[in-house]
Formats: sequence, structure tokens, C-alpha cells
Amino acid sequence: MSELVASQKVMRHYLNALLTEEQEPDISVVAQVKKQQLNQLLATVQPEKPAVVVQNVVPVVERITPVTVKVIPETVLAKPVAAVPQTTKKPDTPVISAPNITTPPPAAPVASAVKDYRSGRFQALFFSVAGLKVALPLKELGGIHKITTLNTLPGKPAWYKGVMLYREQKINVVNTAMWVMPEKYDQQLAETLNYQYVIMLGKSSWGLACESLVNTVALEQDEVKWRATEGKRPWLAGLIKQHMCALLDVDAMIALLAQGAGSSD
Repeated sequence: MSELVASQKVMRHYLNALLTEEQEPDISVVAQVKKQQLNQLLATVQPEKPAVVVQNVVPVVERITPVTVKVIPETVLAKPVAAVPQTTKKPDTPVISAPNITTPPPAAPVASAVKDYRSGRFQALFFSVAGLKVALPLKELGGIHKITTLNTLPGKPAWYKGVMLYREQKINVVNTAMWVMPEKYDQQLAETLNYQYVIMLGKSSWGLACESLVNTVALEQDEVKWRATEGKRPWLAGLIKQHMCALLDVDAMIALLAQGAGSSD
């Protein structure tokens, strides 16, 4: 019992650390503010007017070649003369350099589609892993299976627990505790894990091993502290502060798992 309480205490400190990190100012935001202040200062300085340079334009005059007229005797005129085609040489065309054309900036990336659960109330499934409660939107739940025999595969990451067969479907099972919190995962934690179920992520073949199913809860938007920046922990959609629970971004997590990346990569 004391080990369970200690484990829950560790998880509580871990989530508190996540909340604290989310509140830290983003360095990129500070840099943008400084850049805007610099641009405002530069706008007050009147730039020098560039001198207008007029280049001497040399007109191109077409040169006319004089034609020599030769008198032909009448005896020669009596004979038919074959027409000789004349080739007219065109004057050289002056080479005009093309003006510098500024390449337009690339189009801005199209914003990703807004998730269905980001509007109004939504249902979330809660499950536990090593004393940590994890949730995912119910609309992105692919199914729940009882964990069975796993076949390990060589060359896979350490968090890859193995392949489980379910009705001829191959499920890639993830050691959720190792993937979500690798800095907290040690031999003592590994020995206390008792995985019972596999939580399927959407329509993919990836499943998260969990120890127990908690319940489903209806959440309001203001009950979730949503992730502020897209580049930081893309697998973490937000934190449910009242339940001290991490809410998963299923699509982002599937993409990371398919790349063989961990939660901190």
C-alpha cells in the first residue's frame, strides 16, 4: 500500500512539473517582441533617397549598304536568267538584360483541421498507467482489448512492447509508462507494472498498454489547460487539472510512434 501511495506522489509531482513548464515563456515569443520593437524604432528613421542614375542610351542606327548597279548587255538580257534568291541579313538585335524580379514569398502553410473535441463538451476515457491517469477523447478511441501474448520483434525501440494478434489483426503494443515518462521509468517501476488492457489509438494499429480502466468523463473546454504551442510535446493535447490527468493528442501520438520517436523527441 505504501508503494502505491509513493508511486501516486511521484506521478503528482511529475504532472505538476508539466504544468509549470507549460507556463514558462516561450523564447521564440520573446524574440518576436524584441524584433517588433526594433522594427518600430527603425520606422522612425528617414532613409536617404537613392540617387537616380540615368544611363546614356546609345541609339541603334540601322546601317544601309549601298547597292552597285551594273549595266548588262542586250545579248545577255535575251537569255533567260534563273532567279537567284537573295538573303537579307538582319541587323544584330541588342541584348537587353531582364530586370531583377523578386521571387514572391512561399504561401503560408494551411492550418490543420480543428479537432471535433475542441468545440463544446466532449467525452474522454480515463485509464491508469503506473499510478498516472491518462485520458483520450472518446471519439478517437479505436477500441479496448484484453492484453494477450506478445511477440517481441528485434530492432524496435525499447518502449515497443511487442505485437499482439487479435482476430487476424496485428496490434503494435506500446509500453505506455516508458513512452510517456521515460525519465521516471526504472527497474523498480517496471517490476510493479501489471498491464491488463490495450487502448487502441483511432483507426491505426497502435495500442497503449494500461493497467486499469477508470471511467469516462464529460469535460468542458475550460476544464482543460490546452497546450499553448504546437512545437512542444505534440502528443500532449492538454492537462485536465481537476483530475491531474494528461489528455492525449491521438493523431500526433500516432505520427510519433510510426516514426519510432519517443515522447521527448
